[in-house]
Amino acid sequence: MPMTPRAGLQVDEHLAAFIETEVLPGLDLDADRFWTGAADVFARFAPENRLLLAIRDDLQSRIDAWHEARRGRPHDPAATAAFLRDIGYLVEEPAPFAIGTLGVDPEVATLAGPQLVVPSLNARFVLNAANARWGSLYDALYGTDALGELPPGGGYDPERGARVVARAKAFLDEAVPLAEGSWAALTDPHRGIAVRDPAQYVGRSDRSRLFRHHGLHIEVIFDPDHPIGRDDPAGISDVVLEAALSTIVDLEDSVAAVDAADKTAAYRNWLGLMKGDLAETFDKGGRSLTRTLAPDRQFSAPDGSTVALPGRSLLFVRNVGHLMTTPAVVLPDGSEAPEGILDAIVTSLIALHDLKGTGPLRNSRAGSIYIVKPKMHGPEECAFTNALFDAVEDLLALPRHSLKVGVMDEERRTSANLAACIHAVRNRIVFINTGFLDRTGDEIHTAMQAGPVVRKGDIKSSDWIAAYEARNVAIGLACGLDGKAQIGKGMWAAPDRMAEMLDQKAGHPKTGANTAWVPSPTAATLHVLHYHQTDVFALRPAIADRPLPGLDALLTPPLAEGRNWSEAVIAEELDNNAQGLLGYVVRWIDQGVGCSKVPDIHDVGLMEDRATLRISSQHMANWLLHGVCTPEQVDAALLRMVTRVDAQNAADPLYRPMGPDPSNSLAFQAARALVFEGTAQPNGYTEPLLHRFRQRAKQG
Repeated sequence: MPMTPRAGLQVDEHLAAFIETEVLPGLDLDADRFWTGAADVFARFAPENRLLLAIRDDLQSRIDAWHEARRGRPHDPAATAAFLRDIGYLVEEPAPFAIGTLGVDPEVATLAGPQLVVPSLNARFVLNAANARWGSLYDALYGTDALGELPPGGGYDPERGARVVARAKAFLDEAVPLAEGSWAALTDPHRGIAVRDPAQYVGRSDRSRLFRHHGLHIEVIFDPDHPIGRDDPAGISDVVLEAALSTIVDLEDSVAAVDAADKTAAYRNWLGLMKGDLAETFDKGGRSLTRTLAPDRQFSAPDGSTVALPGRSLLFVRNVGHLMTTPAVVLPDGSEAPEGILDAIVTSLIALHDLKGTGPLRNSRAGSIYIVKPKMHGPEECAFTNALFDAVEDLLALPRHSLKVGVMDEERRTSANLAACIHAVRNRIVFINTGFLDRTGDEIHTAMQAGPVVRKGDIKSSDWIAAYEARNVAIGLACGLDGKAQIGKGMWAAPDRMAEMLDQKAGHPKTGANTAWVPSPTAATLHVLHYHQTDVFALRPAIADRPLPGLDALLTPPLAEGRNWSEAVIAEELDNNAQGLLGYVVRWIDQGVGCSKVPDIHDVGLMEDRATLRISSQHMANWLLHGVCTPEQVDAALLRMVTRVDAQNAADPLYRPMGPDPSNSLAFQAARALVFEGTAQPNGYTEPLLHRFRQRAKQG
């Protein structure tokens, strides 16, 4: 990569040109001053970043030694907690406090609804997610299995259409009941639509009426000339729901960004979002289409004033964690720059375009920049992020706490010290959530030396997970997040199984969480029904009064004590893990795809990212370490599943089969390394190995 000097740094020339010719113009920020300030930030924080990683490794080595010394003895919660306090893994709880975050948009603080996560490298997906603030309920019900089965092929099915309309109108009866009769009986909207609660009526447009329920908007479209509306007694052609209130544009687990070219491409899409001019042209069905960001929506209020509503999700950006470095910037000592520090500087710089209003659209009306920070281990790392954000604000001449932070509660040390973590960022925190996948990977790795863990499917019913989910909400409410920040729940991974999602994900709002992740705009339109069924904010006082679950369950690893699995069960578990491992890794290494719908061993498409990979690789490494399986059995499973994965991808013209020559397939070798080198990977993360093999693949 050609590098160019900037204030003592060596910067990839394409990244430098992008910042200087595309980002800085319009921001009243001199390039020399920017680079000098950026160099100062790296000089101040890169050494501390390295120190924090060394602390992680030291704590894990002490935990490994403790487990090895106790192997074969039953788990002792009191002894475990005492040991973790002695080594500094557990810290003292802070005195009761309430966060002081100010300047937060309502999508985060006072509304409850779905959240999308989208890979930053795919502009089309990014646009789809940003525009998923509004979604057609008719389309979501008709085009998925939400009604119990998938739509038949061969054109429009009137019988299914009638069921969709009936279901949508039943929803309207629940959310916006009429003063008299039902929505199904409505025949003449021109005489006016009287709702039982007049405060729910927000306004109208030339073809619609707008209502509000639990803070969320519902637009009923009237169009008697539409193919659906002309057969409807009232001329209703659609019901449009305010759905994905927020979207996380991801630079981390869902992307394969291993060099400056990848980083620049991701940053460029973020710039297009912040300036409001992102566009993507693509071919669909033989036609060329161009997608852009949706405009805001306007309605006439009953008093004649104008009601303006955002047309797009409120956008967060997820920076990478503290672990990885990037060749995009080389420090004066010749080392690669910490990637998370680069992300903090560049994504915040880009977001200045939104705060300064250089484009036609606005993201944050409250004047904030929303950054999700993943994979932090404990309060010291949260304090580091807080100080780093202070420095970036100073570099960009931003008021203190303009940079807001979302803390992902997805590592064991953060879960065990969550209140202290929140306290470390108490004046800028806007988000906590539970991430079952990464959290499970870290659970396995932290207890790697304690013994073999249970089967992967059984981990979901472990005691620590119930405690983890309950503590996250309870601690968030106790720290004053209600009305100031999001409390979130994790992803629904099966985008084709919407009926199952409607059944299972209804529980998320009932926990008191005011957002949860979904895999697609359509899923957001369906999941928002749950936030109409449950008034999250009304439930929170009662939830806050419940006793806080203790640490004993949280610190109990899911060990398979006394289990003696048959050879058939072991082979089945290895095949399941190996298939998921190979199916994800082959796209990451060979095609640079960090998140996609990967068929599982039963051919069910699941949204996979590095978090799911972390579980599979760590689970196999754990069983290998403790002799549940042999290296030969692992290799046999990998070779069996290569054939399966190659067959599942046979229709992809870009796919390179691994089976004909596994020893020369970088993807296969990467998957194998993730298992056989799994115990040595820092906290069980997959990024170091994935980056190494992907860089080799890009070099040919």
